[in-house]
Amino acid sequence: QVQLVESGGGLVQTGGSLRLSCAASGLTFNNYVMGWFRQAPEKEREFVAALNWSGDITRYADSVKGRFIVSRDNAKKTVYLQMNTLKFEDTAVYYCAAVSFILPTMKIEEYEYWGQGTQVTVFS
Repeated sequence: QVQLVESGGGLVQTGGSLRLSCAASGLTFNNYVMGWFRQAPEKEREFVAALNWSGDITRYADSVKGRFIVSRDNAKKTVYLQMNTLKFEDTAVYYCAAVSFILPTMKIEEYEYWGQGTQVTVFS
């Protein structure tokens, strides 16, 4: 079965950086758009970033544009989210997701597979 396993979350001070990883198994990784979403306490899950199979087409939420970078290594079946200049409001559980699309999508309802999430907490 398909599994997406996130790692790399933790505690970080404002202005700091973290890199999240999401390892995929059970699917033909190259056929999937990969996305990152996040959910803060008492808020709905929201789109963060996504990229196509080759990584040359990316989409970002306005709130993270210029600070976060999404990338993938198809040989390792892993997608990454490099998070820089972290802010308190970036605190959330971060999820990776997969959908068998050609182009990256921001629509949460279109994603087929989800990981369990990894907690990111930003403190001042």
